[in-house]
Amino acid sequence: MDDAFAADMLRGHTETIVLSVLSRGDSYGFEIFKTIRDATGGAYEIKEATLYASYRRLLKDGLVEAYWGDETQGGRRKYYRITDAGRAVYHANVRTWTVTRGIIDSLLDLGGRPS
Repeated sequence: MDDAFAADMLRGHTETIVLSVLSRGDSYGFEIFKTIRDATGGAYEIKEATLYASYRRLLKDGLVEAYWGDETQGGRRKYYRITDAGRAVYHANVRTWTVTRGIIDSLLDLGGRPS
């Protein structure tokens, strides 16, 4: 598979991916980046600039809330927490993706008939 094509397909789902990470618990920016990278075994990384733009959109849309952590060592971190509205959007996006994936799988398989 062409990596550029795969990344292009995934890019449209950045907010849903971030909401997925946050649905498991509050997290800060770089930790979200690492969680996504590690979940794919390093095969996919969302650029930090793309992630931070997503955080801003999610905040503006009321899908996440942000707060400052109280770290005793190092710099303070901005944490993100999914809201009830964010959970609703996440679940709706997963349902939409599941239906879409099923349609694409059917179209690619074409009933298992040889081409």
